[in-house]
Amino acid sequence: MADKIEKVKQPNAFQRWYRETTGELRKVSWPTRQEAWRLTKIVVAVMVAMSVLLGILDFVFSSLITLILA
Repeated sequence: MADKIEKVKQPNAFQRWYRETTGELRKVSWPTRQEAWRLTKIVVAVMVAMSVLLGILDFVFSSLITLILA
């Protein structure tokens, strides 16, 4: 019996993933409601500005291509 070593049961992959994920989520510094709202407004404003800029550039370049090919 001395030559038999008891095998310690390892948790399966899902249990290990869940335990590690919950541990990492406890370390996260979550923003307050006001910070989240302010950052959301910034993201939306940047998206609108970039959409307008890309729309203008698309219009300008398609007009130039039309002038060159026509």
